[in-house]
Amino acid sequence: MSEPTLSTRALGRALLARQHLLERSDLPPAAMIHHLGGLQAQAAPQPPYLGLLSRIEGFRAERLSELIERREVVRIALQRATIHLVTAEDCLSLRPLLQPVLDQGFAGNHGKRLVGVDLDEVTAEARALVEERPRTFKDLGALLAATRPDRDPAALAQAARCRLALVQVPPRGVWGRGGAAAHTTAEAWLGRPLDPEPSLDAMVLRYLAAFGPATAKDVQKWCGLTGLGAVLTRLAPGLLTFRDEQGRLLYDLPDAPRPGEDAPAPVRLVAPFDNLVLSHADRSRVLPEEYRTRVMSVNGLVSGTLLVDGSVAGTWRLTGEQEVVVEPFVRLRAADRDAAEAEAQRVLAFAGGDGGAGGGGSVRFEGP
Repeated sequence: MSEPTLSTRALGRALLARQHLLERSDLPPAAMIHHLGGLQAQAAPQPPYLGLLSRIEGFRAERLSELIERREVVRIALQRATIHLVTAEDCLSLRPLLQPVLDQGFAGNHGKRLVGVDLDEVTAEARALVEERPRTFKDLGALLAATRPDRDPAALAQAARCRLALVQVPPRGVWGRGGAAAHTTAEAWLGRPLDPEPSLDAMVLRYLAAFGPATAKDVQKWCGLTGLGAVLTRLAPGLLTFRDEQGRLLYDLPDAPRPGEDAPAPVRLVAPFDNLVLSHADRSRVLPEEYRTRVMSVNGLVSGTLLVDGSVAGTWRLTGEQEVVVEPFVRLRAADRDAAEAEAQRVLAFAGGDGGAGGGGSVRFEGP
């Protein structure tokens, strides 16, 4: 029997349902972060907070800041070798699984400047330095270069980033506070070792729960690993399979939500760098191809996105704490414009004052 076909629009509705962007959730922030497999946190501190705001009813900044300060969630390089905010448990299990992603990135860049260097020796020295006290990469590189004056300090620091599970410590990532990114090892910060037997199968199933239905290439795009087709083939007896409109094979969990393609999709403002638009090889289920370059810049910046009827229809940005600028790509219907303004006012109420109880500011529309 051939697999049933899911339209691009139906795939978008399934994704939005699992991302809690059709209906906001009352999940605690840590549970939401776990469900999503982490939130990209390359820019500090706003994106993870705004990502949770779009998904959780009544979310307040202090709820996430407290998790960071209590070491229940951490910032660490994971999927695609980019900084993600994840639960402590996911940090310890995902980091070993994603080591090949960091290895590949390092070898293709900074590793070329460290040919002939004993990287095991660098790693041991770096571990001692960052476990003595958290250090910025600038300071760490300078210390490592003190005994290797012919080597690039930045490359030495990046060797440590690749070979050690380095977390960024507070105040980095805490709402309303600043500071350079200082690092120590996850083991020292959390007081526990990395998972010695992490499950790749479990990681793939969790991806499907948050981002499916999906192809093997989609999973690979999300995490940066390759060769995951074999994992999905192994898991297939416990999964459902579909085809997309291009005939590609999709895998999914049997009990995951797959609302119909006409399920209502409210207007939403999705955070900058949100994995909603980064986690599929074919992003067209929510991001039309003609808009991709307007959302993602050539230097890796990813704008906040305006969702209308389940699809990206513009970008938005928070200017300080006083203004939200919304830039639709097309002229909005009056009801959608009103809904976008209401979402923007919600962002302003969150960002003003103490990150939840304040208010004020203005909403400005640019473009059509």
